Amino acid sequence: MLRRVALLAVAAALAAGLPAAAAEKGHGFYVLALSWEPAFCEASGDKPECRNEPEADARRLSLHGLWPREQYCGVAPATVEADRRGDWSALPAPDLRPQTRDDLMDAMPGAQSALDRHEWIKHGTCSGVSADRYFARAVLFEGTINASAVGELLARRSGRRLDQGELKAAFDTAFGAGAGDRVRLACVEDGGRRLISEITVGLYGDVMGAGGIGELIAAANPTDPGCGGGILDPVGPQ
Repeated sequence: MLRRVALLAVAAALAAGLPAAAAEKGHGFYVLALSWEPAFCEASGDKPECRNEPEADARRLSLHGLWPREQYCGVAPATVEADRRGDWSALPAPDLRPQTRDDLMDAMPGAQSALDRHEWIKHGTCSGVSADRYFARAVLFEGTINASAVGELLARRSGRRLDQGELKAAFDTAFGAGAGDRVRLACVEDGGRRLISEITVGLYGDVMGAGGIGELIAAANPTDPGCGGGILDPVGPQ
């Protein structure tokens, strides 16, 4: 309940006083990437976010990124080079308000490994808005999906198999008929098990402005549905 109230407050703040230039720059096609963190940690157990992974990671999607079509906009070549070789801790930290930073650390466990720095340098710099606004929008979308029928389905099925058709139906219920056609499911193989690793959602419109996630999904083109389904891995090695 508290998270839902916080999300409504964030949405209201983002909708208020939006500069027209920022809305224009943030308009276009984006991919919202949401990870199932336990599947990631099966192969990356040495990462800080995986060493003491909370049980909550097996009941919700985590924020991976929010990607416009362009990459590395106005970024110095040396910084691009550092990002491409995976030296993310050497990248500049995005300039965020304390509340945005707290919300991002909750939504994006990978920020413990400087994923936020990578995402801002590679993708966020092409959003046309500040880092604070870029991540506030991404966190809002992640939280809205987790608070919807989609999040309820994933929490209910944690540790068990989820089929792609079930996920599509949950998106249709939460965000309107056809929303599930804008969703792609990614899976990885792990010792004979097929694990759901990530969900990507197409968005189109005023993504960095006041566009609601339902209308942004509806405006995007349908996508390849990806893998047919897999296990929603629980926390810890299996």
